[in-house]
Amino acid sequence: MAYLIVNAQVWDGENDERYPAEVLIEHNRITAVARGQGQIRRDGAEVIDGGGMTLMPGMVEGHCHLSFVGPARNQDLGEIPPEEHLLRTCRNATLILNHGFTSCYSAASAKLRLDVVVRQEIEDGHLAGPRYRAAGPEITVTGGLGDERKQHMNAESFGMIADGPDEIRRAVRLCCREGVDNVKINISGDEFVSYARAEVTSMTEVEVATAVEVAHEWNKRVAAHARAAASVKRAVRNHVDCIYHCDFADEEALDMLEAAKDRVIVGPAFGLVHNAVFEGEAVGMTREVVESMHLPRKLEATCRTYEQMRKRGMKVVIGGDYGFKITPMGQNARDIGHFVKFFGYSPAEALRCATSVGGELMGHKGELGVIKTGALADMLLVDGNPLVDQSVLVGPDRLAMIMKDGKLHRDPRGRRAERERIAAE
Repeated sequence: MAYLIVNAQVWDGENDERYPAEVLIEHNRITAVARGQGQIRRDGAEVIDGGGMTLMPGMVEGHCHLSFVGPARNQDLGEIPPEEHLLRTCRNATLILNHGFTSCYSAASAKLRLDVVVRQEIEDGHLAGPRYRAAGPEITVTGGLGDERKQHMNAESFGMIADGPDEIRRAVRLCCREGVDNVKINISGDEFVSYARAEVTSMTEVEVATAVEVAHEWNKRVAAHARAAASVKRAVRNHVDCIYHCDFADEEALDMLEAAKDRVIVGPAFGLVHNAVFEGEAVGMTREVVESMHLPRKLEATCRTYEQMRKRGMKVVIGGDYGFKITPMGQNARDIGHFVKFFGYSPAEALRCATSVGGELMGHKGELGVIKTGALADMLLVDGNPLVDQSVLVGPDRLAMIMKDGKLHRDPRGRRAERERIAAE
């Protein structure tokens, strides 16, 4: 199948501004991009009139939890029976594609094989969903983020608990055996864990080193939950590929990240702390609870850190821990506006975090998250200009076209026909 998109304003994932252009797609690749009109022959291609809308790359969720299906508490994820959990994860996969995310990099699965099964269903064409790099559960230690057990009672959550290098090695190998693409380790704690706060570094140097060594031997990428300054340094020293949060990174940690910026991608996962601070009361988090968890302090630290990240030229992805009750799946594109409002990014810089930088995290640098000849044909046609108003990307209503791998998940011609029918009536 070949498509020729005409009469569109193209934002290509690289430039700062849109420009009028035509784009030819053949099979799953972009085979021509021509500025202006009438530059590309229409022979054999279905023509899609862009109607002056913005044609941009599909968005990439860089911190995705498809199997986080609205829990209020961490332990809720362990209590969902696996059958229901799989079905709800499948629904999330379609939902996030409907919201313009044509690629997702998993930051952990709530159960070992959920991500792997859903990824395979998508790849085999049985389930509408994004390109997906699957992960296993977050590998943590006793008392770390993801350990919800009590001395008198076992409790499952989203963590796989492993203590010491031998258990860490086994946990990583188990995830690799079951077919993950990414391995996730929790090096620090979090404000949502009373016994291991964000500035606690819970995983030892040798445990981190072991996890990365084994994962890389199996050709898997490693992502880390690291809020404490010491945990960020531990991640950088041991060659973690993607480091999330980094809220409390000190000057030394920032210097280390900057020195490693060609190989390390970071992501603030800002949506969770943002919603807790500003919208928590909607889900029962009173101001007193928010203050007691020191979340306003964390928000301020994150803003300071990512202002520095931007100035130092770090590669940053969007993805805000969406999937909890307080961060419903589908709000994911709010991160783009957050980057502009809270971190000082320009709209084009923030959009690159959601497209071309995410494409690199997915393992497709230069061919995913961009519109150029030879790139993979993942694109959106947006009714509005996200360089002026980032909110047009939040929610599916303004997404006239969603194309993934050269196939139309949402066909804009149906949208136009429906509008013409309503106008005629």
